[in-house]
Amino acid sequence: MFNQESKDAQDINELRRVRFNKLEELRQAGIDPFGGRFERNSFAGEIKARFNEMDGTKVKIAGRIMSKRRHGKAGFANLQDLSGSIQLYFRQDDIGVDNYELYKKLDIGDILGIEGTVFRTQKGEISVHVTNLVYLAKSLTPLPEKWHGLKDVELRYRQRYVDLIVNPEVREVFIKRSQVIKEIRNYLDNRGFLEVETPMMQPIPGGAAARPFITHHNALDMPLYLRIAPELYLKRLLVGGLEKVYEINRNFRNEGISTRHNPEFTMLELYQAYADYEDMMDLCEDLVASIVAKVNGSMVVEIDGQVISFRPPFKRMPMLDAIMEYTGIDFNSIASDEEARKAAKGINVSVNHNAARGEVINEVFEQLVEDKLIQPTFIYGHPVEISPLAKRNPKNPAITDRFELFIMQREIANAFSELNDPVDQRERFLKQAEKRAGGDSEAHMMDED
Repeated sequence: MFNQESKDAQDINELRRVRFNKLEELRQAGIDPFGGRFERNSFAGEIKARFNEMDGTKVKIAGRIMSKRRHGKAGFANLQDLSGSIQLYFRQDDIGVDNYELYKKLDIGDILGIEGTVFRTQKGEISVHVTNLVYLAKSLTPLPEKWHGLKDVELRYRQRYVDLIVNPEVREVFIKRSQVIKEIRNYLDNRGFLEVETPMMQPIPGGAAARPFITHHNALDMPLYLRIAPELYLKRLLVGGLEKVYEINRNFRNEGISTRHNPEFTMLELYQAYADYEDMMDLCEDLVASIVAKVNGSMVVEIDGQVISFRPPFKRMPMLDAIMEYTGIDFNSIASDEEARKAAKGINVSVNHNAARGEVINEVFEQLVEDKLIQPTFIYGHPVEISPLAKRNPKNPAITDRFELFIMQREIANAFSELNDPVDQRERFLKQAEKRAGGDSEAHMMDED
């Protein structure tokens, strides 16, 4: 029986054997296949962008060989660095027999230092005419075939270094992420916020409905939890008198894993004294729009074929209005838990047999509304049952002064007017503790502090 996986493994082993043979040949020729420092003075992207200025100049560049083709005593290769890629032209008469033999031994994935002259080929391709090459790292494992690329999602996420090599658009994501973090700090620092750090190991996990990772502190002989959110510690700083604080932090939630949900992730959390959820909504809108403009150069972005406009103002909808618009169910006219469960069943939304009205509302929203929210949209007025740390709305105590921002079917932000009534807060924590005792591992623990 033919086994494609076994054949692929044999092919890779054969390719590795050939590369190890080349490695030994280089060493026997007195060439270090894993060279050291190489001082470059140019980059591939820079040469292309400034060709009119750099035409005919001598350059020193370094990067990974991504393709190669030879024609007798001349040949080409494509070199990739962080800025992009550029064609290399090798000619035996110019670099000598020995260096041309080195070129012939090149494999896809090898890292080279190159000296040469910038020029344009007869076909119009901006290139570097190589005069000298230096091995900086011999690649012993072949890269995925260029015409197939790296498509296996699990392999891409487990071996991000390979993903970065063969999928240039992934590098752009990494670079933009770094730029976004930088601009978040600039935005908040310029508005008087103080960046802080809070504990990552906590005796009581709080600030979110999530299952924590558990570890043990040997010296204190006590269990500790990796934080699921920094919320309660940041609030303590406000109590202590720091009026504007933020943290860009790592959080850990022992839950499912997918390309959208990772057990370890980075989150921005900020707090401002003497403000409410509407102030936070305005700040969130301006923060997102400003950073998109700075990092992307435009307020309009295409994501997975959808054109998304980040121009303020973003759409704002009460949660119950959104449910009414997309399902036809008016929960404003439904008062009891039983009626709410019955309404959910009528539209094929499954809920727990004892789910409260607010929990039913949240299930209906998550199952039937979230995937309709493409453009930036603020959803506000969440039920109090699912918002244990948010302040009740003064006009309707069944809902809270809370919002979530959705873009492309995903929750991007969540904020609320902080509950500062200690009596109300304790009652909600007790209800959460009851849920936890009843088997809800994501419910909040009681935190007397």
